[in-house]
Amino acid sequence: MELYAPILVLAVLGAGFAIFSVTIAPFTGPKRWNRAKLDAYECGIEPTPQPVGGGRFPLKYMITAMLFIVFDIEIIFLYPWAVAFDQLGLFGLVEMLLFIVTVLVAYAYVWRRKGLDWD
Repeated sequence: MELYAPILVLAVLGAGFAIFSVTIAPFTGPKRWNRAKLDAYECGIEPTPQPVGGGRFPLKYMITAMLFIVFDIEIIFLYPWAVAFDQLGLFGLVEMLLFIVTVLVAYAYVWRRKGLDWD
């Protein structure tokens, strides 16, 4: 159990700092409200009117989010491989090359289908 004590202490400190920050912010922050601060922020562009129910988001946003998650998860698999590279030898190198080729094929497919274009 003593091996996990530093991790537990770090988790408690992190949670305590987060709770403290959220609790104390309303009391210590500035309270100068104006119309510009209460409006929705859209990268400096005038906000576009939205229907009462919130409206529908274009499918492009969801596809971009899914692509980010897929490629992010695939890249996460590189870290354990890098740590165990010496023990894996040639087998590990061949397997990682196949994995990277698979990722590059998926990336080329998305690029060719214009999944990364905003317009």
